[in-house]
Amino acid sequence: MALGVQLVNLSDIAVGRDNNFNLLRIIAAYGVLITHSFAIAIGTGEAEPKLHGFSLGALAVHIFFVTSGFLVTASLIRRKSFIEFVWARFLRIFPALFVMLLLTVFGLGLVFTTLTTSQYLSDSQTYYYFAKCISLFLGVAHQLPGVFNDNPLEGAVNGSLWTLPHEVRLYVMLAFAWAALKLFPSRQNGFFKIFIVFVFVATGLYLLSSIVLDEKQQNTFLLMFMFFSGSLFYIMKERIRISGNIALLVFALLLVSMFDERAFKTVYFFSLPYLIFYLAYVPSGFIRKYNALGDYSYGVYIYAFPVQQTVAALVPDVSVGMMVIYSSIGTFFLSILSWHLIEERSLTLKDSSVSFTRKVYSKIPVPVRTKSKN
Repeated sequence: MALGVQLVNLSDIAVGRDNNFNLLRIIAAYGVLITHSFAIAIGTGEAEPKLHGFSLGALAVHIFFVTSGFLVTASLIRRKSFIEFVWARFLRIFPALFVMLLLTVFGLGLVFTTLTTSQYLSDSQTYYYFAKCISLFLGVAHQLPGVFNDNPLEGAVNGSLWTLPHEVRLYVMLAFAWAALKLFPSRQNGFFKIFIVFVFVATGLYLLSSIVLDEKQQNTFLLMFMFFSGSLFYIMKERIRISGNIALLVFALLLVSMFDERAFKTVYFFSLPYLIFYLAYVPSGFIRKYNALGDYSYGVYIYAFPVQQTVAALVPDVSVGMMVIYSSIGTFFLSILSWHLIEERSLTLKDSSVSFTRKVYSKIPVPVRTKSKN
């Protein structure tokens, strides 16, 4: 408990896997489920409880992006390998997403569509939905032909997927910045850190200007800021001090600022990362035992929405409370299966995938420039 009051560098405690990130992520994923229960049961996103425009689901997404920025940047800097980074990110996201989409499009869709089986399977929208959602980079599709058209939240199949293209683009942005800076081998690390600071400052200034001008923050830049806040905390971990007293002060500031929208947003944007890393590394003891269960957060995130729409279709006029209960049962069942049968096993393929890629890459002939004879 002394760790909570003493000042320690983040680098001293951000060591290994003994932390609360899995627990924070599952709580965040469940926060998204709770928030969407209002919209799906009542039929409008306006039904979601919000504080100054932010719902519990928005807070959860910001937690995901801050933690992702920290852990992904750590992974890239430690491995110092573009190929390893790409495979690690691919295997974490796409195998489980692929299985979920198969179950959604060719399982759930066939059951709940108002079209005949032949009409549904011959409709180009069916395959467009699958292709766009599995590719992610250019965004996602939201509707399958005739599916959930009679639900209160009409037609939306998986509203949670909208954040994944943003995350994948940020992975690509980070990876290509790292690869491009290999042109400066002796200064690659330094320039990479400058790049992270630059993006953090640029997006931070954008957020501050939007607050001053009383404009809505664009998700692209808000999520980029959250992601690179996490990245910044990693590269500055030797200089960032963590203590319970500072965390308590930051939290008190956040509470006081709630009475004014501009003040709240300013404090929220710049204090959330600190609170996240305090909670990720300082509280210990019994709660660390959660790590033995598995990382179910991604499964909860990608399955919750279609499960909730299924509940809405099967239980007309379902209340928000019952929506939370019913959908929690189905979502956690699927997320546990997803982790143990798909996600965890996919991650074991990383080393062999990296080795194969390097072997293929080594066989690609490199053009040799010959000196011209005059």
